[in-house]
Parts: sequence; C-alpha cells; structure tokens
Amino acid sequence: MFNSLLPIFVCVADCGSFNKAAEKMYISPPAIMKQINALEKHLDMKLFDRTNQGIRLTPAGKVIYRHAKFLFDYSEKAIEEAKREMQMFETTFCIGSSLLNPCKPFMDLWYKVNDNFPGYRLHIIPFEDDHEGILSEISALGEKFDFIVGVCDSTQWMNHCNFQQIGTCQHQIAVPREHRLAQKKRLTIQDLYGETLMMVKKGDSKVVDNIRAELIKHPQIKIEDTPQFYDIKVFNHCVQTQNIMLTLDCWKDVHPGLVTIPIDWDYPIPYGLLYSLQPTDDIKLFLKIIQKENFNQV
Repeated sequence: MFNSLLPIFVCVADCGSFNKAAEKMYISPPAIMKQINALEKHLDMKLFDRTNQGIRLTPAGKVIYRHAKFLFDYSEKAIEEAKREMQMFETTFCIGSSLLNPCKPFMDLWYKVNDNFPGYRLHIIPFEDDHEGILSEISALGEKFDFIVGVCDSTQWMNHCNFQQIGTCQHQIAVPREHRLAQKKRLTIQDLYGETLMMVKKGDSKVVDNIRAELIKHPQIKIEDTPQFYDIKVFNHCVQTQNIMLTLDCWKDVHPGLVTIPIDWDYPIPYGLLYSLQPTDDIKLFLKIIQKENFNQV
C-alpha cells in the first residue's frame, strides 16, 4: 500500500484543508489537490469529501489514514532501532572463536585494558576449523570478525590479514593414549624412530619447514603430509591410524584421545591476534594499548 503521496495525504487530513496543507508543505494548493487526485486514482477510491465547509475523510480515507499513520510510526521505530544497532555495532568487538582458535586469550587481554573502551561490548562469533574454508574465515576479518586469536606462521594467512604477536607456542608431539609413547613425560627425536609422523605440507610455514628439515636427517621416521591447515579431521585421523602428529602445546586439549608430549627441540611459533588488513581506529587503539602494556599472553 505504501505510496510516496501518503505523507501529503496525511498532512491534508491533519490540516483539514488543502490551503493549510499547502502552506505547511510550502507548495501551491493546486499542486496539493493534483497529488491527492493522483493518489485517489492510484488507489481507485475516494479519500476526501469536498464540501463548501471544507474537506473530511471518507470511510475509506479514514482506514487509509489510520494505516498510513501506523506505517509512519513503524518506519520511525525501524530507523531508531537501526540507529541503536549501528551504534552497538560500532562499539562492539567481534571475536572469532573455534576449537583450534579459542577466544580466551583475547578475553584475558580485554579485561586488562577494557577501561580504555567505555561502553564497548564483546560479541563472540563461532566458526569451524575446516582446512578448506579457513582462508575464507581469515578473509572475513574486518567484516565478520574484528579479531581471531591463533598461531600464525602461515604465508597464506598473512596474505589475508595483519598479525600482532602476544606470545609463542611450542611444537610438541601428539600420540594416541594407547600408543607406546603415551606414558613418557618427554621425548627425544630417537623416540620417534619407527613411527609415522603427521605434519602439514611443506611450503607455508617457515617454522614447520625447519622441523621437517631436521626430521629428514632421521630416515627412521616416516613423514605423512596432512592438509596445509589442521582441523579436527586431522586429529581424528591421528587417533584412528595410531600414528603420531606434530602439534602445539596450546592444542593439548583439542582431542581427548591424544596425549601431547614435549620433545627435545626448540621450535616456537608466534601466537597472537589476527586482524583486518585495513583496521578501524578502535582496533588500532586496542593494539597500541596492548603493545604499550607489553602483555605476553600465550
């Protein structure tokens, strides 16, 4: 039913006169009457009775008037709601969270600096750790997410985001709970002899490539390439095959069927905040504050 002539119709009805409505809307009385005639023609109904004493709404006109006022009120409420939503969006940090990239480290930082962001809220947005779709999630920084927390030594990831390091994680070895190595407190490379070690393909992570170069010196260890980015399917495959897997200490609780054990090497990998290539001013401020405070949250 909505028509651009409805505001003129309501104004005429409220004023009770074409002339008064014309004065109020700063247009000529003939123009007002012409537009009312056009509305009546469009609706195929008479909206006003014209008499020598003035004009009054017809029964049909009263119905249109009532619903037009409702439409105007509803539109105003919609605009106010949209403004509130926009304001809330502009004062909300949206944090991505998944099994391999949980948001807790961000929360730990947030509660130390949130006094600098009065009125701000956090909105946690879950996403799936799918090795085929993770680049799409990373690319959504700035639109779907403001921050994602995770390890980042990936050339491909860094083509889609910025990164602020807040700590490091250490590479360790995950073994199924029934595995012969599961009871060990610490491993040596020699402990891995005779095993098939799962690790990501070569070429995307400098740190992982350095580990691969070290392992190649030990032909007694067979290397099985996994997808370029881990997801829960990789952890499940490790349990099902009873192979061992290169993992990180921050992922020790990802799969209950695996035990994560330190090994005698030192291959740390950066851990921190992923954010948009074009960050907003409030994101820049947040990063500046945590850099100044020199937080080191792993």
